[in-house]
Amino acid sequence: MNETEVQSVIDLLRHVARTEVLTRFKNLNPEDVRIKSGPLDPVTVADEAAEQALKAGLNRLFPGDDVIGEEAVSSGAARIKRLSEPGRVWILDPIDGTANFAAELPLFGIMAALVEQDDVLAGFIFDPFGDDCAVALKGQGAWLAAADGTRRRLKVAAPVPVEEMVGSMSWRFMPEPLRSHVLHRLDRLAAVTDYRCAAHQYRMLSAGHCHVQMFRKLLPWDHAAGVLLHREAGGFARHFDGSEYRPSVTNGGLLLAPDEASWTALADALLR
Repeated sequence: MNETEVQSVIDLLRHVARTEVLTRFKNLNPEDVRIKSGPLDPVTVADEAAEQALKAGLNRLFPGDDVIGEEAVSSGAARIKRLSEPGRVWILDPIDGTANFAAELPLFGIMAALVEQDDVLAGFIFDPFGDDCAVALKGQGAWLAAADGTRRRLKVAAPVPVEEMVGSMSWRFMPEPLRSHVLHRLDRLAAVTDYRCAAHQYRMLSAGHCHVQMFRKLLPWDHAAGVLLHREAGGFARHFDGSEYRPSVTNGGLLLAPDEASWTALADALLR
């Protein structure tokens, strides 16, 4: 992607955040919130409206690319396997942190990633309240783009021993016995949080404000942009078995760390 294209995507995310998301924040009626797969998986009219607006905008900007989003996949109108097939595909999370959005907590983001045959080429994570966008391009680094056009390079935290690491752990979707195994070992880290928002957790991790993240549920709209952001900021991520992340793979867990040695130490401390 060239500079003009990158800015056009940021402008689209900002426009949709203002017109479809923030206008509905703290303005939802009870019937505007539904449950999809379970009580931890809500969707709102804002998610659906934002996804439609983002899809229309990306179709205008990149008419040769496919666009799929979380709500389209959930409804059966699109399929995750498309990400491993030839051709460029944009994948969207119109509101990451929907549970926070519905609870009137100002901690959510908009995520978009450009994927070609399971290779993430670009990632964008927009913060509607900060009015800035974390951006990563494959092989070109990661940065935070402010509303005034200024940029700040993102860099992961320096490695530290496991007992000094802080980060976020999403264990809600872990099956047994893995769940109990990990939970009994979390005290090996200095601190653990979970913001119910991968968008902000990836931004924190890539900016060096924490060291580690662990996820079990790997839907691509939650992770494709963030994994690239983290990698381009210098980080190291692998599935629990040590294999590389691919957007079309939705199981196997994901562990992210400052570097390979830190990843190995974390895997030994938490998983093995």
